[in-house]
Amino acid sequence: MRKYCLWLILAFCTAPAFSQTYITHATLINVNTSKTDPDQTIVIEKDRITATGPSKKIKIPANATVINASGQFIMPGLTDAHIHFFQSGGLYTRPDGLNLNKVYPYEKDQQWVKDHLSDLMSRYLACGITTVIDVGGPFSNYAIRDKANADTASVTAWVTGPLISTFLPPNLDKTDPPIIKVNTPEEARELVKKQLPYKPDFIKIWYIVLPGQTAESTLPIVQAAIDESHAHGLKVAVHATEYETAKSAVTAGADILVHSVDDKVLDNGMLELLKTKKTVYIPTLIVSENYRRTFTQQFNFTAHDFAYADPFMLGTLIDLKHIPTPVDYKVARTRYRVPSEKDSMMLVNLKLAEDAGVLVVSGTDAGNIATLHAASFLTELLAMQQAGLSNWEIIRASTINAAKGFGKDKDYGSIEKGKIADLILLEKDPVQDINALADIHTVIHRGKTFYPHQLLAVTPEILVQQQLNAYNAHDIDAFLQPYSDSVALYDQASGKLLMKGKEQVRLRYTDMFSKLTELHCQLENRIVLGNTVIDHEKVTGMRSTPVEAAVVYTIDKGKIVKVYFIR
Repeated sequence: MRKYCLWLILAFCTAPAFSQTYITHATLINVNTSKTDPDQTIVIEKDRITATGPSKKIKIPANATVINASGQFIMPGLTDAHIHFFQSGGLYTRPDGLNLNKVYPYEKDQQWVKDHLSDLMSRYLACGITTVIDVGGPFSNYAIRDKANADTASVTAWVTGPLISTFLPPNLDKTDPPIIKVNTPEEARELVKKQLPYKPDFIKIWYIVLPGQTAESTLPIVQAAIDESHAHGLKVAVHATEYETAKSAVTAGADILVHSVDDKVLDNGMLELLKTKKTVYIPTLIVSENYRRTFTQQFNFTAHDFAYADPFMLGTLIDLKHIPTPVDYKVARTRYRVPSEKDSMMLVNLKLAEDAGVLVVSGTDAGNIATLHAASFLTELLAMQQAGLSNWEIIRASTINAAKGFGKDKDYGSIEKGKIADLILLEKDPVQDINALADIHTVIHRGKTFYPHQLLAVTPEILVQQQLNAYNAHDIDAFLQPYSDSVALYDQASGKLLMKGKEQVRLRYTDMFSKLTELHCQLENRIVLGNTVIDHEKVTGMRSTPVEAAVVYTIDKGKIVKVYFIR
Protein backbone atom coordinates (compact mmCIF):
# COMPACT_ATOMS: atom_id res chain seq x y z
CA MET A 1 0.00 0.00 0.00
CA ARG A 2 2.85 2.39 0.88
CA LYS A 3 4.54 1.80 -2.50
CA TYR A 4 1.21 2.34 -4.30
CA CYS A 5 0.66 5.68 -2.51
CA LEU A 6 4.22 6.75 -3.27
CA TRP A 7 3.67 5.94 -6.95
CA LEU A 8 0.56 8.15 -7.00
CA ILE A 9 2.43 11.04 -5.40
CA LEU A 10 5.30 10.74 -7.86
CA ALA A 11 2.92 10.52 -10.80
CA PHE A 12 1.09 13.65 -9.65
CA CYS A 13 4.30 15.58 -9.13
CA THR A 14 5.84 14.65 -12.47
CA ALA A 15 2.70 15.10 -14.59
CA PRO A 16 2.33 18.51 -16.25
CA ALA A 17 0.23 20.91 -14.21
CA PHE A 18 -1.52 22.04 -17.38
CA SER A 19 -1.62 21.07 -21.01
CA GLN A 20 0.18 22.94 -23.74
CA THR A 21 -1.12 23.90 -27.13
CA TYR A 22 1.24 23.92 -30.10
CA ILE A 23 0.17 25.76 -33.24
CA THR A 24 2.51 24.36 -35.86
CA HIS A 25 3.62 25.14 -39.42
CA ALA A 26 1.90 28.52 -39.59
CA THR A 27 3.05 31.56 -41.53
CA LEU A 28 3.39 34.23 -38.84
CA ILE A 29 2.40 37.82 -39.51
CA ASN A 30 5.15 39.54 -37.54
CA VAL A 31 3.91 43.02 -36.66
CA ASN A 32 7.23 43.96 -35.06
CA THR A 33 9.31 43.36 -38.18
CA SER A 34 6.61 43.81 -40.84
CA LYS A 35 7.64 40.47 -42.31
CA THR A 36 5.92 37.14 -42.73
CA ASP A 37 7.84 34.31 -41.04
CA PRO A 38 7.17 30.92 -42.67
CA ASP A 39 6.71 27.58 -40.89
CA GLN A 40 6.48 28.86 -37.32
CA THR A 41 5.28 27.17 -34.14
CA ILE A 42 3.62 29.04 -31.28
CA VAL A 43 3.43 27.40 -27.86
CA ILE A 44 0.62 28.33 -25.47
CA GLU A 45 0.27 27.44 -21.79
CA LYS A 46 -2.92 28.56 -20.10
CA ASP A 47 -3.49 32.08 -21.42
CA ARG A 48 0.10 33.00 -22.35
CA ILE A 49 2.47 32.44 -25.24
CA THR A 50 5.49 30.61 -23.85
CA ALA A 51 7.56 30.17 -27.00
CA THR A 52 7.67 30.93 -30.71
CA GLY A 53 10.08 29.86 -33.40
CA PRO A 54 10.72 27.78 -36.51
CA SER A 55 8.75 24.54 -36.39
CA LYS A 56 11.84 22.41 -36.99
CA LYS A 57 13.44 23.78 -33.81
CA ILE A 58 10.53 23.23 -31.41
CA LYS A 59 9.95 19.73 -30.13
CA ILE A 60 6.35 18.78 -29.37
CA PRO A 61 5.77 16.62 -26.27
CA ALA A 62 3.46 13.63 -26.44
CA ASN A 63 0.72 15.10 -24.23
CA ALA A 64 0.41 18.42 -26.08
CA THR A 65 -2.62 19.65 -27.99
CA VAL A 66 -1.53 20.32 -31.57
CA ILE A 67 -3.18 22.63 -34.10
CA ASN A 68 -1.69 21.98 -37.53
CA ALA A 69 -1.81 25.35 -39.28
CA SER A 70 -0.10 24.30 -42.50
CA GLY A 71 -1.09 26.67 -45.28
CA GLN A 72 -2.59 29.13 -42.80
CA PHE A 73 -1.56 32.57 -41.60
CA ILE A 74 -1.43 33.52 -37.92
CA MET A 75 -1.50 37.04 -36.55
CA PRO A 76 -2.33 38.82 -33.30
CA GLY A 77 -5.97 39.28 -32.41
CA LEU A 78 -7.40 42.57 -33.65
CA THR A 79 -8.27 45.60 -31.52
CA ASP A 80 -11.08 48.03 -32.20
CA ALA A 81 -9.79 51.03 -30.30
CA HIS A 82 -12.99 53.07 -30.37
CA ILE A 83 -16.35 51.58 -29.41
CA HIS A 84 -19.22 52.42 -27.07
CA PHE A 85 -21.01 49.69 -25.12
CA PHE A 86 -23.93 51.98 -24.27
CA GLN A 87 -24.88 52.39 -27.95
CA SER A 88 -26.54 49.68 -30.03
CA GLY A 89 -25.59 50.79 -33.54
CA GLY A 90 -29.30 50.99 -34.37
CA LEU A 91 -31.46 53.90 -35.44
CA TYR A 92 -32.71 54.80 -31.95
CA THR A 93 -29.44 54.85 -30.02
CA ARG A 94 -28.53 58.58 -30.17
CA PRO A 95 -31.60 60.69 -29.37
CA ASP A 96 -29.31 63.68 -28.84
CA GLY A 97 -28.74 63.65 -32.61
CA LEU A 98 -31.96 62.08 -33.91
CA ASN A 99 -34.77 62.10 -31.37
CA LEU A 100 -37.20 59.29 -32.19
CA ASN A 101 -38.44 58.72 -28.65
CA LYS A 102 -42.07 58.94 -29.78
CA VAL A 103 -41.47 56.02 -32.13
CA TYR A 104 -39.14 53.92 -29.99
CA PRO A 105 -38.16 55.02 -26.46
CA TYR A 106 -34.46 55.51 -25.79
CA GLU A 107 -34.85 53.46 -22.59
CA LYS A 108 -35.90 50.50 -24.71
CA ASP A 109 -32.76 50.81 -26.83
CA GLN A 110 -30.63 50.97 -23.68
CA GLN A 111 -32.27 47.86 -22.26
CA TRP A 112 -31.71 46.06 -25.55
CA VAL A 113 -27.98 46.81 -25.29
CA LYS A 114 -27.84 45.37 -21.77
CA ASP A 115 -29.79 42.27 -22.75
CA HIS A 116 -27.58 41.51 -25.76
CA LEU A 117 -24.08 42.20 -24.45
CA SER A 118 -23.07 38.54 -24.58
CA ASP A 119 -24.08 38.31 -28.23
CA LEU A 120 -22.21 41.54 -28.94
CA MET A 121 -19.05 40.07 -27.40
CA SER A 122 -19.42 36.90 -29.48
CA ARG A 123 -19.74 38.94 -32.66
CA TYR A 124 -16.48 40.74 -31.92
CA LEU A 125 -14.67 37.45 -31.36
CA ALA A 126 -16.17 35.96 -34.53
CA CYS A 127 -14.64 38.91 -36.44
CA GLY A 128 -11.21 38.20 -34.93
CA ILE A 129 -11.44 41.21 -32.61
CA THR A 130 -10.10 40.03 -29.25
CA THR A 131 -9.87 43.47 -27.60
CA VAL A 132 -12.18 46.46 -27.66
CA ILE A 133 -11.64 49.87 -26.15
CA ASP A 134 -14.71 51.74 -24.92
CA VAL A 135 -13.77 55.39 -25.06
CA GLY A 136 -16.51 56.74 -22.88
CA GLY A 137 -19.85 55.80 -21.38
CA PRO A 138 -21.80 55.57 -18.14
CA PHE A 139 -20.27 54.29 -14.90
CA SER A 140 -21.85 50.92 -15.73
CA ASN A 141 -19.01 50.56 -18.26
CA TYR A 142 -16.79 49.40 -15.43
CA ALA A 143 -19.10 46.53 -14.50
CA ILE A 144 -19.22 45.50 -18.17
CA ARG A 145 -15.42 45.52 -18.30
CA ASP A 146 -15.08 43.41 -15.16
CA LYS A 147 -17.62 40.89 -16.43
CA ALA A 148 -16.01 40.73 -19.87
CA ASN A 149 -12.49 40.33 -18.55
CA ALA A 150 -13.57 37.51 -16.24
CA ASP A 151 -15.09 35.54 -19.12
CA THR A 152 -12.78 33.83 -21.61
CA ALA A 153 -15.62 33.68 -24.12
CA SER A 154 -15.80 37.48 -24.10
CA VAL A 155 -13.50 40.05 -25.64
CA THR A 156 -10.97 41.84 -23.46
CA ALA A 157 -12.29 45.32 -22.67
CA TRP A 158 -10.38 48.46 -21.74
CA VAL A 159 -12.73 51.24 -20.69
CA THR A 160 -13.26 54.63 -19.17
CA GLY A 161 -16.34 56.17 -17.62
CA PRO A 162 -18.35 59.32 -18.40
CA LEU A 163 -16.90 61.78 -20.85
CA ILE A 164 -15.62 64.93 -19.17
CA SER A 165 -17.35 67.39 -21.46
CA THR A 166 -17.47 71.07 -22.32
CA PHE A 167 -21.01 70.51 -23.67
CA LEU A 168 -24.10 68.65 -22.44
CA PRO A 169 -26.10 66.92 -25.20
CA PRO A 170 -29.86 66.51 -24.69
CA ASN A 171 -32.02 63.40 -24.32
CA LEU A 172 -29.42 60.94 -23.01
CA ASP A 173 -29.61 58.94 -19.77
CA LYS A 174 -29.77 61.22 -16.74
CA THR A 175 -29.45 58.55 -14.02
CA ASP A 176 -26.12 57.14 -15.24
CA PRO A 177 -25.07 59.67 -17.89
CA PRO A 178 -22.45 58.78 -20.49
CA ILE A 179 -21.48 62.45 -20.86
CA ILE A 180 -21.12 64.93 -17.99
CA LYS A 181 -20.63 68.63 -18.56
CA VAL A 182 -18.15 70.36 -16.27
CA ASN A 183 -18.10 74.12 -15.91
CA THR A 184 -14.79 74.79 -14.18
CA PRO A 185 -11.31 73.28 -13.98
CA GLU A 186 -12.10 72.22 -10.40
CA GLU A 187 -15.15 70.26 -11.55
CA ALA A 188 -13.02 68.58 -14.22
CA ARG A 189 -10.50 67.45 -11.62
CA GLU A 190 -13.26 66.15 -9.37
CA LEU A 191 -14.79 64.07 -12.15
CA VAL A 192 -11.39 62.49 -12.81
CA LYS A 193 -11.06 61.70 -9.10
CA LYS A 194 -14.58 60.25 -9.00
CA GLN A 195 -13.54 57.62 -11.54
CA LEU A 196 -10.33 56.59 -9.79
CA PRO A 197 -11.92 53.95 -7.49
CA TYR A 198 -13.15 52.15 -10.62
CA LYS A 199 -9.58 51.86 -11.96
CA PRO A 200 -10.18 53.38 -15.41
CA ASP A 201 -7.84 52.33 -18.19
CA PHE A 202 -7.67 55.99 -19.28
CA ILE A 203 -9.74 59.20 -19.07
CA LYS A 204 -11.81 60.70 -21.91
CA ILE A 205 -12.56 64.37 -22.62
CA TRP A 206 -15.23 65.66 -25.02
CA TYR A 207 -13.75 68.94 -26.23
CA ILE A 208 -16.68 70.57 -28.03
CA VAL A 209 -16.59 74.19 -29.16
CA LEU A 210 -20.04 75.64 -29.86
CA PRO A 211 -20.76 78.41 -32.37
CA GLY A 212 -19.62 81.69 -30.91
CA GLN A 213 -17.05 80.01 -28.65
CA THR A 214 -13.30 79.71 -29.12
CA ALA A 215 -11.14 76.71 -28.37
CA GLU A 216 -9.32 78.79 -25.77
CA SER A 217 -12.50 79.53 -23.80
CA THR A 218 -12.80 75.97 -22.43
CA LEU A 219 -9.12 74.98 -22.68
CA PRO A 220 -8.55 75.48 -18.90
CA ILE A 221 -11.13 72.72 -18.26
CA VAL A 222 -9.36 70.40 -20.71
CA GLN A 223 -5.97 71.25 -19.22
CA ALA A 224 -7.16 70.54 -15.68
CA ALA A 225 -8.62 67.15 -16.64
CA ILE A 226 -5.39 66.20 -18.42
CA ASP A 227 -3.17 67.31 -15.54
CA GLU A 228 -5.26 65.48 -12.94
CA SER A 229 -5.31 62.30 -15.03
CA HIS A 230 -1.57 62.37 -15.60
CA ALA A 231 -1.02 62.92 -11.87
CA HIS A 232 -2.65 59.52 -11.34
CA GLY A 233 -0.75 57.80 -14.14
CA LEU A 234 -3.67 57.74 -16.56
CA LYS A 235 -3.53 58.45 -20.28
CA VAL A 236 -6.05 60.93 -21.68
CA ALA A 237 -8.11 60.49 -24.83
CA VAL A 238 -9.72 63.59 -26.33
CA HIS A 239 -12.55 64.06 -28.81
CA ALA A 240 -11.34 67.07 -30.79
CA THR A 241 -12.26 66.97 -34.46
CA GLU A 242 -11.38 70.55 -35.41
CA TYR A 243 -7.81 71.59 -36.13
CA GLU A 244 -7.76 74.23 -33.39
CA THR A 245 -9.23 72.03 -30.65
CA ALA A 246 -6.97 69.13 -31.64
CA LYS A 247 -3.88 71.35 -31.59
CA SER A 248 -4.84 72.83 -28.22
CA ALA A 249 -5.55 69.39 -26.75
CA VAL A 250 -2.25 67.92 -27.94
CA THR A 251 -0.31 70.95 -26.71
CA ALA A 252 -2.05 70.54 -23.33
CA GLY A 253 -0.82 66.95 -23.13
CA ALA A 254 -3.56 64.78 -24.68
CA ASP A 255 -2.20 61.30 -25.29
CA ILE A 256 -4.84 60.14 -27.78
CA LEU A 257 -6.98 61.86 -30.39
CA VAL A 258 -9.98 59.58 -30.80
CA HIS A 259 -11.12 61.05 -34.14
CA SER A 260 -9.64 62.57 -37.26
CA VAL A 261 -9.20 66.26 -37.77
CA ASP A 262 -11.85 66.93 -40.41
CA ASP A 263 -11.93 70.69 -41.03
CA LYS A 264 -8.40 71.41 -42.24
CA VAL A 265 -5.43 69.62 -43.74
CA LEU A 266 -2.76 68.84 -41.16
CA ASP A 267 0.21 71.11 -41.79
CA ASN A 268 3.84 70.28 -41.02
CA GLY A 269 3.70 72.08 -37.69
CA MET A 270 0.74 70.01 -36.50
CA LEU A 271 2.24 66.76 -37.79
CA GLU A 272 5.50 67.52 -36.01
CA LEU A 273 3.57 68.32 -32.82
CA LEU A 274 1.71 64.98 -32.98
CA LYS A 275 4.95 63.09 -33.56
CA THR A 276 6.96 64.95 -30.91
CA LYS A 277 4.21 64.49 -28.31
CA LYS A 278 3.82 60.82 -29.33
CA THR A 279 0.10 61.38 -29.70
CA VAL A 280 -2.04 58.46 -30.84
CA TYR A 281 -4.26 59.18 -33.85
CA ILE A 282 -7.47 57.13 -34.24
CA PRO A 283 -9.11 58.18 -37.53
CA THR A 284 -12.68 56.71 -37.19
CA LEU A 285 -13.25 57.28 -40.90
CA ILE A 286 -16.69 55.74 -41.42
CA VAL A 287 -18.84 56.91 -38.52
CA SER A 288 -19.91 60.30 -39.93
CA GLU A 289 -20.56 58.82 -43.35
CA ASN A 290 -22.75 56.15 -41.76
CA TYR A 291 -24.99 58.82 -40.22
CA ARG A 292 -25.41 60.45 -43.62
CA ARG A 293 -26.08 57.10 -45.28
CA THR A 294 -28.83 56.50 -42.73
CA PHE A 295 -30.39 59.95 -43.12
CA THR A 296 -30.42 59.54 -46.92
CA GLN A 297 -31.16 55.78 -46.93
CA GLN A 298 -28.20 55.23 -49.25
CA PHE A 299 -26.57 52.20 -47.68
CA ASN A 300 -23.65 50.16 -48.94
CA PHE A 301 -24.03 47.08 -46.74
CA THR A 302 -21.61 44.27 -47.51
CA ALA A 303 -21.92 40.50 -47.25
CA HIS A 304 -19.79 40.85 -44.12
CA ASP A 305 -22.34 43.25 -42.59
CA PHE A 306 -25.26 40.94 -43.29
CA ALA A 307 -23.39 37.97 -41.79
CA TYR A 308 -21.75 39.51 -38.71
CA ALA A 309 -23.74 42.59 -37.68
CA ASP A 310 -26.63 42.15 -35.32
CA PRO A 311 -29.46 41.68 -37.84
CA PHE A 312 -32.10 43.39 -35.71
CA MET A 313 -30.05 46.56 -35.24
CA LEU A 314 -29.15 46.60 -38.91
CA GLY A 315 -32.86 46.24 -39.69
CA THR A 316 -33.78 49.33 -37.66
CA LEU A 317 -31.61 51.53 -39.87
CA ILE A 318 -34.07 51.14 -42.74
CA ASP A 319 -37.02 52.19 -40.55
CA LEU A 320 -36.69 55.77 -41.81
CA LYS A 321 -38.53 54.63 -44.92
CA HIS A 322 -41.75 54.07 -42.99
CA ILE A 323 -41.74 55.79 -39.59
CA PRO A 324 -42.91 59.36 -38.90
CA THR A 325 -39.72 61.33 -38.46
CA PRO A 326 -38.30 64.84 -38.79
CA VAL A 327 -35.83 63.39 -41.29
CA ASP A 328 -37.29 62.92 -44.79
CA TYR A 329 -34.70 60.74 -46.47
CA LYS A 330 -35.60 62.02 -49.94
CA VAL A 331 -35.10 65.62 -48.86
CA ALA A 332 -31.93 64.64 -46.99
CA ARG A 333 -30.47 63.37 -50.26
CA THR A 334 -30.49 66.94 -51.52
CA ARG A 335 -28.65 68.17 -48.42
CA TYR A 336 -26.06 65.49 -47.69
CA ARG A 337 -23.35 64.26 -50.00
CA VAL A 338 -22.07 60.72 -49.51
CA PRO A 339 -19.12 60.69 -49.13
CA SER A 340 -18.69 64.30 -48.00
CA GLU A 341 -15.79 66.72 -48.26
CA LYS A 342 -15.06 66.06 -44.57
CA ASP A 343 -14.76 62.35 -45.32
CA SER A 344 -12.18 63.13 -48.00
CA MET A 345 -10.35 65.46 -45.62
CA MET A 346 -10.06 62.67 -43.06
CA LEU A 347 -8.52 60.35 -45.67
CA VAL A 348 -5.94 62.99 -46.56
CA ASN A 349 -5.07 63.65 -42.91
CA LEU A 350 -4.73 59.97 -42.09
CA LYS A 351 -2.22 59.47 -44.88
CA LEU A 352 -0.28 62.54 -43.78
CA ALA A 353 -0.20 61.34 -40.16
CA GLU A 354 0.95 57.85 -41.14
CA ASP A 355 3.67 59.14 -43.43
CA ALA A 356 4.87 61.56 -40.73
CA GLY A 357 5.42 58.71 -38.29
CA VAL A 358 2.44 59.43 -36.03
CA LEU A 359 1.17 56.33 -34.18
CA VAL A 360 -2.06 55.45 -36.03
CA VAL A 361 -4.55 53.09 -34.37
CA SER A 362 -7.69 51.54 -35.91
CA GLY A 363 -11.05 52.39 -34.37
CA THR A 364 -14.63 52.57 -35.63
CA ASP A 365 -16.76 54.46 -33.05
CA ALA A 366 -18.99 51.39 -33.13
CA GLY A 367 -22.36 51.73 -31.47
CA ASN A 368 -23.20 54.99 -33.21
CA ILE A 369 -26.06 54.93 -35.68
CA ALA A 370 -25.16 52.53 -38.53
CA THR A 371 -21.63 51.89 -37.26
CA LEU A 372 -22.54 48.39 -36.21
CA HIS A 373 -20.60 46.56 -33.54
CA ALA A 374 -17.96 44.11 -34.82
CA ALA A 375 -18.98 44.08 -38.50
CA SER A 376 -18.00 47.73 -39.06
CA PHE A 377 -14.33 47.07 -38.28
CA LEU A 378 -13.52 45.61 -41.69
CA THR A 379 -15.22 48.55 -43.41
CA GLU A 380 -13.03 50.91 -41.37
CA LEU A 381 -9.90 49.04 -42.45
CA LEU A 382 -10.93 49.26 -46.10
CA ALA A 383 -11.41 53.01 -45.66
CA MET A 384 -7.88 53.22 -44.23
CA GLN A 385 -6.70 51.39 -47.33
CA GLN A 386 -8.57 53.91 -49.48
CA ALA A 387 -6.63 56.65 -47.69
CA GLY A 388 -3.45 55.11 -49.04
CA LEU A 389 -2.20 53.06 -46.09
CA SER A 390 -0.48 49.80 -46.92
CA ASN A 391 -1.83 46.51 -45.61
CA TRP A 392 1.12 46.29 -43.21
CA GLU A 393 0.33 49.75 -41.85
CA ILE A 394 -3.32 48.76 -41.37
CA ILE A 395 -2.40 45.48 -39.67
CA ARG A 396 -0.03 47.25 -37.25
CA ALA A 397 -2.67 49.92 -36.55
CA SER A 398 -5.08 47.13 -35.61
CA THR A 399 -2.70 45.20 -33.35
CA ILE A 400 0.61 46.38 -31.90
CA ASN A 401 -0.08 50.11 -32.34
CA ALA A 402 -3.27 49.85 -30.31
CA ALA A 403 -1.45 48.07 -27.51
CA LYS A 404 1.37 50.62 -27.54
CA GLY A 405 -0.99 53.59 -27.76
CA PHE A 406 -2.91 52.55 -24.65
CA GLY A 407 0.15 51.38 -22.71
CA LYS A 408 -0.73 47.67 -22.90
CA ASP A 409 2.03 46.37 -25.18
CA LYS A 410 3.72 44.42 -22.39
CA ASP A 411 0.86 41.92 -22.63
CA TYR A 412 -0.89 42.52 -25.96
CA GLY A 413 -0.49 43.38 -29.61
CA SER A 414 2.00 40.86 -31.00
CA ILE A 415 2.88 37.18 -31.01
CA GLU A 416 5.78 36.99 -28.58
CA LYS A 417 6.85 34.96 -25.59
CA GLY A 418 5.12 36.11 -22.42
CA LYS A 419 2.20 37.86 -24.09
CA ILE A 420 -1.48 37.00 -23.77
CA ALA A 421 -2.41 34.30 -26.29
CA ASP A 422 -4.78 36.35 -28.48
CA LEU A 423 -4.34 35.04 -32.01
CA ILE A 424 -6.32 34.54 -35.20
CA LEU A 425 -5.78 31.97 -37.95
CA LEU A 426 -6.59 32.88 -41.55
CA GLU A 427 -6.81 30.90 -44.77
CA LYS A 428 -5.43 33.80 -46.81
CA ASP A 429 -2.60 36.28 -46.35
CA PRO A 430 -3.87 39.67 -45.06
CA VAL A 431 -0.63 41.30 -46.16
CA GLN A 432 -1.60 40.55 -49.74
CA ASP A 433 -5.32 41.22 -49.30
CA ILE A 434 -6.81 42.89 -46.23
CA ASN A 435 -10.14 41.27 -47.12
CA ALA A 436 -8.65 38.05 -45.75
CA LEU A 437 -9.82 39.39 -42.38
CA ALA A 438 -13.43 38.91 -43.51
CA ASP A 439 -13.05 35.16 -43.12
CA ILE A 440 -11.53 34.18 -39.77
CA HIS A 441 -10.83 30.45 -39.55
CA THR A 442 -9.96 30.20 -35.85
CA VAL A 443 -9.81 32.61 -32.93
CA ILE A 444 -7.59 31.88 -29.93
CA HIS A 445 -8.49 34.17 -27.08
CA ARG A 446 -6.61 33.98 -23.79
CA GLY A 447 -5.39 30.56 -24.86
CA LYS A 448 -8.82 29.11 -25.66
CA THR A 449 -9.93 28.15 -29.13
CA PHE A 450 -13.11 29.46 -30.77
CA TYR A 451 -14.62 29.06 -34.22
CA PRO A 452 -16.70 31.89 -35.72
CA HIS A 453 -19.51 29.62 -36.93
CA GLN A 454 -19.93 28.31 -33.38
CA LEU A 455 -19.81 31.77 -31.80
CA LEU A 456 -22.74 33.05 -33.84
CA ALA A 457 -25.83 30.93 -33.34
CA VAL A 458 -28.16 31.44 -36.30
CA THR A 459 -31.74 31.03 -35.10
CA PRO A 460 -34.82 30.79 -37.33
CA GLU A 461 -35.68 34.38 -36.42
CA ILE A 462 -32.21 35.59 -37.34
CA LEU A 463 -32.41 33.85 -40.74
CA VAL A 464 -35.72 35.51 -41.50
CA GLN A 465 -34.45 38.91 -40.33
CA GLN A 466 -31.31 38.58 -42.45
CA GLN A 467 -33.32 37.96 -45.61
CA LEU A 468 -35.65 40.84 -44.73
CA ASN A 469 -32.68 43.18 -44.33
CA ALA A 470 -31.27 42.11 -47.69
CA TYR A 471 -34.70 42.48 -49.33
CA ASN A 472 -34.85 46.09 -48.15
CA ALA A 473 -31.28 46.67 -49.30
CA HIS A 474 -32.14 45.12 -52.71
CA ASP A 475 -29.11 42.84 -52.36
CA ILE A 476 -29.97 39.62 -54.17
CA ASP A 477 -26.98 37.57 -53.00
CA ALA A 478 -27.51 38.45 -49.34
CA PHE A 479 -31.26 37.88 -49.77
CA LEU A 480 -30.71 34.33 -51.04
CA GLN A 481 -28.07 33.41 -48.44
CA PRO A 482 -30.54 32.22 -45.74
CA TYR A 483 -32.49 30.06 -48.22
CA SER A 484 -31.92 26.42 -49.10
CA ASP A 485 -31.05 25.59 -52.70
CA SER A 486 -34.41 23.82 -53.08
CA VAL A 487 -36.56 26.47 -51.40
CA ALA A 488 -40.21 26.49 -52.44
CA LEU A 489 -42.57 29.51 -52.35
CA TYR A 490 -46.33 28.94 -52.24
CA ASP A 491 -49.59 30.87 -52.33
CA GLN A 492 -51.26 29.63 -49.16
CA ALA A 493 -54.88 30.10 -50.28
CA SER A 494 -54.63 28.14 -53.52
CA GLY A 495 -51.71 25.91 -52.64
CA LYS A 496 -50.10 27.00 -55.89
CA LEU A 497 -46.32 26.68 -56.18
CA LEU A 498 -45.03 30.12 -57.10
CA MET A 499 -41.30 29.46 -57.32
CA LYS A 500 -39.02 26.50 -56.80
CA GLY A 501 -35.25 26.59 -56.19
CA LYS A 502 -32.83 29.40 -55.57
CA GLU A 503 -32.16 30.13 -59.23
CA GLN A 504 -35.82 30.73 -60.02
CA VAL A 505 -36.08 32.97 -56.94
CA ARG A 506 -32.94 34.80 -58.05
CA LEU A 507 -34.37 35.58 -61.49
CA ARG A 508 -37.69 36.82 -60.14
CA TYR A 509 -36.33 38.93 -57.30
CA THR A 510 -33.40 40.36 -59.27
CA ASP A 511 -35.89 41.71 -61.78
CA MET A 512 -38.08 43.09 -58.99
CA PHE A 513 -35.19 44.78 -57.15
CA SER A 514 -33.96 46.45 -60.34
CA LYS A 515 -37.35 47.74 -61.50
CA LEU A 516 -38.96 48.71 -58.19
CA THR A 517 -36.38 51.10 -56.77
CA GLU A 518 -38.62 52.17 -53.84
CA LEU A 519 -39.56 48.61 -52.87
CA HIS A 520 -39.65 48.36 -49.08
CA CYS A 521 -41.00 45.81 -46.60
CA GLN A 522 -42.14 46.95 -43.18
CA LEU A 523 -42.39 44.30 -40.46
CA GLU A 524 -45.66 44.88 -38.59
CA ASN A 525 -45.53 41.85 -36.30
CA ARG A 526 -43.63 38.60 -35.87
CA ILE A 527 -44.43 35.27 -34.20
CA VAL A 528 -41.75 32.63 -33.69
CA LEU A 529 -42.91 29.05 -33.14
CA GLY A 530 -39.91 26.74 -33.05
CA ASN A 531 -38.70 26.38 -36.64
CA THR A 532 -41.58 28.42 -38.02
CA VAL A 533 -41.57 32.22 -38.24
CA ILE A 534 -44.73 34.12 -39.16
CA ASP A 535 -44.31 37.73 -40.25
CA HIS A 536 -47.04 40.28 -40.85
CA GLU A 537 -45.52 42.42 -43.60
CA LYS A 538 -46.51 45.62 -45.36
CA VAL A 539 -44.83 46.16 -48.73
CA THR A 540 -44.66 49.58 -50.35
CA GLY A 541 -43.23 50.56 -53.71
CA MET A 542 -44.76 47.55 -55.45
CA ARG A 543 -48.20 48.97 -56.25
CA SER A 544 -49.97 52.28 -55.82
CA THR A 545 -51.20 51.15 -52.40
CA PRO A 546 -49.36 49.07 -49.76
CA VAL A 547 -49.61 45.29 -50.04
CA GLU A 548 -50.17 43.52 -46.73
CA ALA A 549 -49.63 39.82 -46.16
CA ALA A 550 -48.73 37.22 -43.60
CA VAL A 551 -45.67 35.26 -44.63
CA VAL A 552 -44.87 31.89 -43.07
CA TYR A 553 -41.22 30.79 -43.16
CA THR A 554 -40.29 27.17 -42.44
CA ILE A 555 -36.68 26.52 -41.41
CA ASP A 556 -34.82 23.20 -41.55
CA LYS A 557 -31.12 22.52 -40.97
CA GLY A 558 -30.27 26.21 -40.72
CA LYS A 559 -31.95 27.29 -43.96
CA ILE A 560 -35.36 28.58 -45.03
CA VAL A 561 -36.93 25.70 -46.99
CA LYS A 562 -40.53 26.82 -47.52
CA VAL A 563 -42.36 30.15 -47.72
CA TYR A 564 -46.14 30.58 -47.72
CA PHE A 565 -47.81 33.90 -48.64
CA ILE A 566 -51.21 34.59 -47.05
CA ARG A 567 -53.00 37.68 -48.35
